[in-house]
Amino acid sequence: MNMPFSPKAIVLRTLDIEDQNKLARIDKFVDDHAEGTAFHRPAWIVAVAKACGHEWRYMLAENIDGELQAILPLNLIHSALFGRALVSSGFAVGGGILSLNDHATQMLADAVWEFAETHSFPSVELRGGSAPCNKWQNKEGIYAGFVTDLADDDESQLLAIPRKQRAEVRKGLKNELAVRIGTNEQDRKDHYNVYAESVRNLGTPVFPRALFDQVMDAFGANADILTVSSDGKPVASVLSLYHKGTVMPYWGGGSFDARRLRANDVMYYALMNHARERGCRYFDFGRSKVGTGAYSFKKNWGFEPAPLSYAIRTVDGEEARDVNPMSPKYRLQVALWQKLPLSFANRLGPIIAKGLG
Repeated sequence: MNMPFSPKAIVLRTLDIEDQNKLARIDKFVDDHAEGTAFHRPAWIVAVAKACGHEWRYMLAENIDGELQAILPLNLIHSALFGRALVSSGFAVGGGILSLNDHATQMLADAVWEFAETHSFPSVELRGGSAPCNKWQNKEGIYAGFVTDLADDDESQLLAIPRKQRAEVRKGLKNELAVRIGTNEQDRKDHYNVYAESVRNLGTPVFPRALFDQVMDAFGANADILTVSSDGKPVASVLSLYHKGTVMPYWGGGSFDARRLRANDVMYYALMNHARERGCRYFDFGRSKVGTGAYSFKKNWGFEPAPLSYAIRTVDGEEARDVNPMSPKYRLQVALWQKLPLSFANRLGPIIAKGLG
């Protein structure tokens, strides 16, 4: 006679203090899990909290032997402009529940919603990870991720780029651009200045520099900055994360001159070669919204889009937060922001952007 399946007992715990032993245990769980990302790591969650003033939590599911079965990293986002939300993970394109079984996944999902109701958060956003059931909305077809293998050497890497895009890289390589990689104060300053100009030109507020500094400090050797300069002036720069053999160029941008010089093309090609020299096997171009210029740009490099799924739950009758700058509701604000003097945008932007989560 077949007995009904009875899952082993699961105990839920919450961590909200920097206990290094417990955080190291979580880090090992993330590293051992096939779907663990840099955004599940304590380094990311705590850095976001310190930089932007948001609290953090780890919800943990353990079996009766005390072994981790699932984790849920959370940033508690508070914003007068964009509302309150529990986000996994804040300022990330990934996160969500990292689990070994469906039972632990659903228990954490139920627990985080109970936490949201108790503390008056109208929504919970899980950016990837195991998808819970019941009243959770699984949103698909909005974003795609782009990951590909790195080639064996510089020339093979160049030839792996589709012909039209490869021609752009070759044009950039003829412009005598200088490439610098580092983590020091000058690297950070040059990166922030280029990135801030880039996002202003796109019409969005820049994140606080403290966010970049905290992430760099927390990730240590697993983060660096690659900057491309022309005649000594930085024109393109990217802050990248390294996780389990994969490089992710996460915060990158270029000045107005970057397009003319093909500096962004040189930047990503140089990063591919640098990452391979560091021992990386994969290049993660991050997520892009379907139908956008960034989505097309990554396809032009030969990356195949992979659909991403996000789980959201809101209080009955409430709309989910909309913090996407491409949303039609922000069209006027984007147009106005693009016209702001850079110095003013850089002062005001971080005050607004730290509430985006």
